[in-house]
Amino acid sequence: MSRIITFSIFLSMMVGVVAGLHYYFYARLIRDTAMPREWRTGLLALIVLLAVSLPAAMALTRTLPSPWRDFVSWPAFLWMGGMFLLFVLLVMADGTRAVSYLAGKAFSTLDINAVDPARRLFLARVVAGGALLGSFGLSGVAVAGALSSPRIRRVRVPLRRWPKALDGFVIVQLTDIHVGPTLGRDYIQDVVTRTNAQNPDLIVITGDLVDGSVEDLSPALAPLKELHAKHGVYFVTGNHEYYSGVDEWLRYLDQIGIRTLHNEHVIIGDEGARFALAGVYDSTAHQVHPRHRVDVAAAVAGIAPELEVVLLAHQPKEIDAAARQGVGLMLSGHTHGGQIWPFGLLVRLAQPYLEGLALHAGITYIYVSRGTGYWGPPMRLGVPSEITRVELSSQGEPSVSDEGYVTKRV
Repeated sequence: MSRIITFSIFLSMMVGVVAGLHYYFYARLIRDTAMPREWRTGLLALIVLLAVSLPAAMALTRTLPSPWRDFVSWPAFLWMGGMFLLFVLLVMADGTRAVSYLAGKAFSTLDINAVDPARRLFLARVVAGGALLGSFGLSGVAVAGALSSPRIRRVRVPLRRWPKALDGFVIVQLTDIHVGPTLGRDYIQDVVTRTNAQNPDLIVITGDLVDGSVEDLSPALAPLKELHAKHGVYFVTGNHEYYSGVDEWLRYLDQIGIRTLHNEHVIIGDEGARFALAGVYDSTAHQVHPRHRVDVAAAVAGIAPELEVVLLAHQPKEIDAAARQGVGLMLSGHTHGGQIWPFGLLVRLAQPYLEGLALHAGITYIYVSRGTGYWGPPMRLGVPSEITRVELSSQGEPSVSDEGYVTKRV
């Protein structure tokens, strides 16, 4: 019942936002451009249809069987991304016009009331046409970016308590794959193949693996059985597991050999060359599943003080709690790096870190992945997906580099 209530609240908020955005599109693309009457009715109907498609798709993708689910999802989610890009371009145009108007008034170089109405209409049509063409072009680039294979991102992190005998230990992090209506088995198979090719000592999945039920999506997830690492594969929940039947998914992952960490830790390695791997529930899990309340202190309780700790936490906001507990490294996801530029500017309002490696409070390194898949729109613009190869050592300099790109010192 709580899952239904949470989804209903999310859907209601989405309807309000979508309605406001589409009214804005009507105002800028139809009303202000003085479209001929015979065009106006058809375009208004199209805008209404596009507005309705988004909440309808969100609801129907959880009830329709495949392939009907895919048939509904692709156009709706493509429009979701295109809608965002169109909104950004129109707002940028409106902002430019507003600045020009204010500058003209301030310096008495422009009498806005004297502007020729025909010129004003011409400018409105140029802005509308330019925004439409720009959003179409950027959408195409973004779709190509999302459907490309994830980059291998190499991260090197020196940790003060890391045992020298384990220098060069490789953890591969996967996160935010969001297997669902527009992303399926072929993508997962590619991710698994490329992950295994890194010869990892340990594989971790830091949440938001799925968007749908075990019944619908388990065939797409089947390649995860092929993941192979010397010290195993571990998982922590993201917020989307709680919209998709978290208990069923945790049982399924256990059946295919992926262990979930429930506010707990395990010791990796043997005597003299070991560290603690800890994992916590998602920060918002308790809103749906009251017993799944994130607790970093519980996850690291009982770890010997000389052991280094690597913490898995879906949301970067757990970094303060991690630093208080003296964690050496926290691996997170959730942000997607913004996924479609410039959405990352909004994500930064909710999370302390957007993507990449940072040293928090001089105590704890945090690495935030840009995500291995995508959510919602099958689009990534300026923010490529990644499979993260984390190499740990007892000395050296921290660095981050994309496959084929220049190393960035941290």
